[in-house]
Amino acid sequence: MDLRFSEAEIAFRDEVRNFINDNLPADIRAKVRRQVHLERPEIDAWQKILFRRGWGAPGWPVEHGGTGWSVVQRHIFEEETAALDCPPQSPFGLSMVGPVIYTFGSEAQKGHYLPRIVSAEDWWCQGYSEPGSGSDLASLRTRAVVDGEDYIVNGHKIWTTQAQFADWMFCLVRTDFEVKQQEGISFLLIDMKSPGIEVRPIITIDEGHSVNEVFLDNVRVPRGNLIGREGKGWTYAKFLLGNERTGIAQVGGSKRRLRRLKEIARAEHVDGRPLIDEPSFRERLAQVEIELMALEYTNLRFLADAASGRPLGPETSVLKIRGSEIGQRISELAVEALGHYALPYELPREGMNEPPVGPEHGEGLVGTYLYGRAYTIYGGSNEIQRNIIAKMVLGL
Repeated sequence: MDLRFSEAEIAFRDEVRNFINDNLPADIRAKVRRQVHLERPEIDAWQKILFRRGWGAPGWPVEHGGTGWSVVQRHIFEEETAALDCPPQSPFGLSMVGPVIYTFGSEAQKGHYLPRIVSAEDWWCQGYSEPGSGSDLASLRTRAVVDGEDYIVNGHKIWTTQAQFADWMFCLVRTDFEVKQQEGISFLLIDMKSPGIEVRPIITIDEGHSVNEVFLDNVRVPRGNLIGREGKGWTYAKFLLGNERTGIAQVGGSKRRLRRLKEIARAEHVDGRPLIDEPSFRERLAQVEIELMALEYTNLRFLADAASGRPLGPETSVLKIRGSEIGQRISELAVEALGHYALPYELPREGMNEPPVGPEHGEGLVGTYLYGRAYTIYGGSNEIQRNIIAKMVLGL
């Protein structure tokens, strides 16, 4: 792998950097840097700016509204958007259901849903996990029964991120209880405005609202909203999870948080000298940076394989495991660097007129640490990812 950017790639990096500096609203950038929970209008605003520039779907093929960028260009874009405090693009449409639709969906589904994802007209959420069916996803019991031209869906989904904002949910449902678990699952697209859907918030340990329970009570879903073939939802779900676990590596975001950690370690002092010069802390900081660099190049290798036409397989679990663990370790070091100022915690909210307790550079770090306990759970727990690697990659 040639690790040097070409002149054209350097020019592209400068183009992206200049575009962000010229177009990212200052108030949104400030919120991202402070790690305030963003609402849908703020994320939509940035997505629409990217859409107008033709950059709304960095990883999609041109024929479906994507950029057609090379692997290196996508990497540069992700690096720059993370480094310059851009809001994250909502992954549920762009990285998850969008590729499923353009790979397995009908022409009518592609024509209707894909443009609305890229333009931020529609937001999506993921209806996978259920009470008792998280890591053992194949045991899910949400049922879809054919009734004329519709499915009637009944069930209960949980940990549904951004369901409170979503227009649509891509949902795994059981259409056959008589066959092997994986063979009885289908992949449905469900309008969140449908009668019979109730969304209840789950407030997480950081006091934020990002996940929810979703109850489906006799919800009618047109049979035309089935992706691909009935009973093949497990195949489409595994394809989607490969994309999700690549995104969960969050290399760009971790690099941004690592840079901020170094700034904090230079500002905080122990025994009269900067924390970054303390040997034990400096050693741990160096170790996590080395591991993040290794993850970055592993991620690039997977992206290169995908660009060459090789489908992402179970080996992407490595990215999920390492990315989530590195993210947690960076947040742990940041909290340690704050010392006793990490003890008081209040979620940063708009309209607060009280100054933060402790230094300004500590704002938002404790919330990231608390929510970060979920990194090794969502997207398939790391314990399950290790089982996948052992069975599907190593053949154990």
